[in-house]
Amino acid sequence: MSEPRVFLLPDLGEGLTEAELVAWHVSVGDTIVVDQPIAEVETAKSAVEVPSPYAGIVTELHGKPGETLDVGKPLISVTPVSTGVAADDAAPAPSPAQPEVEPTGTEFAEPEPAKPEAETYREEEKAGSGNLLIGYGTPGGHGQARRTRAPKASLSVVEPVETKPVETTEDDLTLLRTRVPGKLGAVISPLVRRMAREHGVDLGDISGSGDSGLIMRRDVEAALRTTAPAKAPEAKPIPEAEPVETHGSRQARSPETRDARTGLAISARTPVRGVRKAVAANMARSRSEIPEATVWVDVDATALVELREGLKANGAEAPGLLAFIARFVTAGLKKYPELNTRIETVEDGSQEIVGFDGINLGFAAQTERGLVVPSVRGAEKLSARELDAEIRRLTQVARDGKATPAELGSGTFTLNNYGVFGVDGSAAIINHPEVGILGVGRIIDKPWVVNGELAVRKVTELTLTFDHRVCDGGTAGGFLRFVADAIENPTSLLADI
Repeated sequence: MSEPRVFLLPDLGEGLTEAELVAWHVSVGDTIVVDQPIAEVETAKSAVEVPSPYAGIVTELHGKPGETLDVGKPLISVTPVSTGVAADDAAPAPSPAQPEVEPTGTEFAEPEPAKPEAETYREEEKAGSGNLLIGYGTPGGHGQARRTRAPKASLSVVEPVETKPVETTEDDLTLLRTRVPGKLGAVISPLVRRMAREHGVDLGDISGSGDSGLIMRRDVEAALRTTAPAKAPEAKPIPEAEPVETHGSRQARSPETRDARTGLAISARTPVRGVRKAVAANMARSRSEIPEATVWVDVDATALVELREGLKANGAEAPGLLAFIARFVTAGLKKYPELNTRIETVEDGSQEIVGFDGINLGFAAQTERGLVVPSVRGAEKLSARELDAEIRRLTQVARDGKATPAELGSGTFTLNNYGVFGVDGSAAIINHPEVGILGVGRIIDKPWVVNGELAVRKVTELTLTFDHRVCDGGTAGGFLRFVADAIENPTSLLADI
């Protein structure tokens, strides 16, 4: 048997250096093929299934579910199955002790000259499977692994490889039930499958409400509501603390349940990981590296609101207000390109301002897994209606946990609509390594002076936080005023963009 090949956890996206191992789809002793999903991992941005670039027998799993694995560290070891070689034209077919195995299990390749093992390995790596996952995958583009063999005159018979049966646990059966063909083929989101596993829901009994019968999160939640809740594990009683006198009152004090600084009982300890860990690290880095400044302005959005209402009244498909503002932002960034840049440190320690030929407009989206920032690639080329469609699509895939690293990590400027939370303004933290973020508050009725008279208008607040290294207040103020003017007089600007 050949030496095991170690598959390292691949780069799952820009800026991601680790992933949490959610579940194994294979066990030690299993025979696997190229592109077979071997594990489900969850990064700070999405949950994905990792395919194997190797075929053979699983000899070691490097990690347990729940552990955090570093990118570039071993994930799984696979031992290729040895192949037999015919000596000459009259040589018989290989014996069962030395079977010849076709890696793809489907068709034979033409005989090729014998090559050293290292060269054969490199060629297989170069050919790869072509199975691209989100943002990465095994190289190549043919969907099958190349097989190399030594020359021979006669064609050998493929003998089956005997493998020892692997014990199947109840957890494995639950996992298999969520992956069988048929109805369950309509389950796409790893988060939906994980939710079903955790609550003991058999996806085979659910009819999906999504397109083409796709089973959505809401379908699993509906199934949970219609079934009796599972018996919750018994909570371990908290040991009674020894009462002590403190200033005339009796308080319970226990090292396990009391905080030494505040004296309060500790209700929970939550590990900082996943999305929350990534957000914390990114925000801390942003605040420590970027000398940020904030400018803001109140804006009369009445004309924009009336424009959208007029489109709806005429029966036209009206983009959302955020899509209109996104269109104004892309126009403003073309006029003030300093805010569509990035600061990079070069090898000699000096810094460069990197500009871009295009705009990838990110927007903050709140999901059950936390705050993520998908980005509309090439946003400057899209109309308000096209931006609206793309924002809605990206929001949905982000909430389903299916957004790709390219969709989540490629922004050049961020638009943050925190008005949906009912707030007026915020000095937002820049999404590192970008250099600017524009926040939009809620639109509410306010008294406003129009042509010297007091009137009730639809007013919002725009807040721009920018990196003072790439531009001064004049540029930041010019950009902010450009977007504000576009909101106040949308028809005049739309004629130019």
